[in-house]
Amino acid sequence: MECRLDGQVAVVTGASSGLGRAVALLYGQSGAAVVVNYHRDAEGAAEVVRQIGQAGGRALAVQADVAEEAAVEALFDAAARHFGGIDILVANSGLQQDAPVAKMTLEQWRRVIDVNLTGQFLCARAAIRRFRAQGRRPGAAPSLGKILCMSSVHEVIPWAGRVNYAASKGGVALLMRSLAQEVAAEGIRVNAIAPGAIRTPINAENTEGEAGEKLLSLIPYGRIGTPEDVARAALFLASDMADYVVGATLFVDGGMTLYPAFRDNG
Repeated sequence: MECRLDGQVAVVTGASSGLGRAVALLYGQSGAAVVVNYHRDAEGAAEVVRQIGQAGGRALAVQADVAEEAAVEALFDAAARHFGGIDILVANSGLQQDAPVAKMTLEQWRRVIDVNLTGQFLCARAAIRRFRAQGRRPGAAPSLGKILCMSSVHEVIPWAGRVNYAASKGGVALLMRSLAQEVAAEGIRVNAIAPGAIRTPINAENTEGEAGEKLLSLIPYGRIGTPEDVARAALFLASDMADYVVGATLFVDGGMTLYPAFRDNG
């Protein structure tokens, strides 16, 4: 058995760059038709679609703000209309708006929660409704459908100066597990990925040069992760090889959640 997604349709949110881009590209290489969701970066999304098509795959770019209910419904309608159904959701969209708590605005709090947590709820709800309505699709997979929530090591590690982000990812952890508990009996598998430090363009200032060297002290495995590390985990969890994996969070963090500062008794 291989990690393949032949004949399946995947919706990947926030897929124009970073982790979502890597997941979309690998899914396309693995046989899935991919709906490349984006918020503002139409050019980036178009490039992902182009690369998937150039490699012989099928892809469609669809704009939607995942924090908006109507936009999420339109995203899933477009995916089903274009590809005939949906088998996989990777709820990846997320953002940071950092500030010390005393200076954090209500808008900064709300926007991060809206995108990172409410957005995952809206996308998961739309996917579950779609899975139920279409039933098991011939030749797609043993499951009725699969949902991957993109969490973070900060679902368990506190993060001063970013209480909105940490709260959103803590919420994702129990959102995922509660959804998995609720829908597993229908054959819907819900799981999560919790990346650690990953080298993407958006966080280059924290992962390159002197900052990157300092960051390595928090990573027992001795290297900063890549988007492809996360994409490979996402491929496994969506594939039939993980068909008995339900309600699990896979940490892709080089051991960051082992709290390496305590190796010498703290």
